[in-house]
Amino acid sequence: AYTDALGANPIEEISHITGDWSLRFLLLTLTVTPLAILFQLRWLKRFRRMLGLFCFFYVCLHLANYVVLDQYFDWPEIYKDIIKRPYISVGFVAFVLLIPLAITSVDKLVEWMGKPRWLKLHQLVFVSAVLGVLHYLWLVKADLLEPGIYGFILIVLMLFRVWHRRSQMNVKNRV
Repeated sequence: AYTDALGANPIEEISHITGDWSLRFLLLTLTVTPLAILFQLRWLKRFRRMLGLFCFFYVCLHLANYVVLDQYFDWPEIYKDIIKRPYISVGFVAFVLLIPLAITSVDKLVEWMGKPRWLKLHQLVFVSAVLGVLHYLWLVKADLLEPGIYGFILIVLMLFRVWHRRSQMNVKNRV
């Protein structure tokens, strides 16, 4: 009765829902800076950490669904999946890269690490985002529209950063 809304395969549906929201929150997190710059909404940056932690929460749910409900803690089988299936490999690496980002989201750790090292570490979010999109792209077999949209959004967000950085460098070079 409780799984009616999840269809005939509730484990697969939970995996899709948590995976989709993981990627959505990751892209929302990466959208904060461009929106803050374009529309001069500095206050928006206050939400970046929260969105990043929501992303990590959903990634953990996504992985827990796979480990607990799909594989029943069958570690040898999980290991085989990671080695054998590229979409699981890149998804797992994307998750591992998000762990230090979530851990170091605490103000005291930012202070302890120093802002430059902390910023350098948090560049891993871009690698994780690319891997997350690849994970989704390689997972689907027929309908590439949704992972394609996520990929397009990610490319636009990354191109904005390149453009903004270059325009900032041009302004500095003129002075």
